Amino acid sequence: MFRHTKLLQFEAKPEKPDPVYAHKLQELIGGAYGEMTVTMQYLFQGWNCRIEGKYKDLIMDTATEEIGHVEMLATMVARLLEGAPATATAEAVKDPVMAAVIGGMDPQQAIVAGGGAAWTRVWIAPKRSMYALVCRASVRSRGSAVASSSAASRLAAS
Repeated sequence: MFRHTKLLQFEAKPEKPDPVYAHKLQELIGGAYGEMTVTMQYLFQGWNCRIEGKYKDLIMDTATEEIGHVEMLATMVARLLEGAPATATAEAVKDPVMAAVIGGMDPQQAIVAGGGAAWTRVWIAPKRSMYALVCRASVRSRGSAVASSSAASRLAAS
């Protein structure tokens, strides 16, 4: 059970609307390494922990703290968007980075890979990447060129 108090740990109010910064904060909430991900990881670990006492309590306390982080960030995003004019997007695209993101670039590519090539595809297309890992593992275990070409053709077809 969780108890909610209507008091934020830190009370911050922006001076003016800033939808560009709100967009950046959104990644901190729900991105691959965002607060929602961390919250769910700790909650799941805590619920599954079979060591009663201080270890389970520590994990659940950490999860609860993470929920507070989500609330603070979500509140700030909402405050940054309050009263934002519709022309803010036109202003935002003057920044080449924001223009790339609004134009369809994956923010993860910019954050994780610095806007360059990524060392892995797992965060880009998890389903296809996992299939590729399974195919590679089966190729290694069989050790044949036929298996390799078969796996490559299955991957290309997906």
